[in-house]
Amino acid sequence: MIKGFGGIFWRTKNLESVKKWYSEVLKLEIDNWNGTVIQPQAGNETIFSFFTEDDRYFPTEQQVMLNFQVDNLSETIKHLEQIGVPLAKKEEISEYGKFVWIEDPEGRLIELWEK
Repeated sequence: MIKGFGGIFWRTKNLESVKKWYSEVLKLEIDNWNGTVIQPQAGNETIFSFFTEDDRYFPTEQQVMLNFQVDNLSETIKHLEQIGVPLAKKEEISEYGKFVWIEDPEGRLIELWEK
């Protein structure tokens, strides 16, 4: 029945600042309607997963965490370093892939994942 996510929507305190950050840091082309369309590619999958309220994978005060799949995490980290975006969590390697965390301007943790 479900083909994939239709979108991710949230409110922000500073629309222009957040749009600029996502555009510069994650290279998402934010259109004048304040969003973008991300087209899935072969090998790109979307994970939908639940966590208990007390799970410590990401901070309990954050209800949702975005995870963006990237082609090359090393290149992504270089880009982040060049523009001065610190890692909130250093690279972690597991059987699921490689992961780092960064924070957006409003303090939301974002996970970047190379499968």
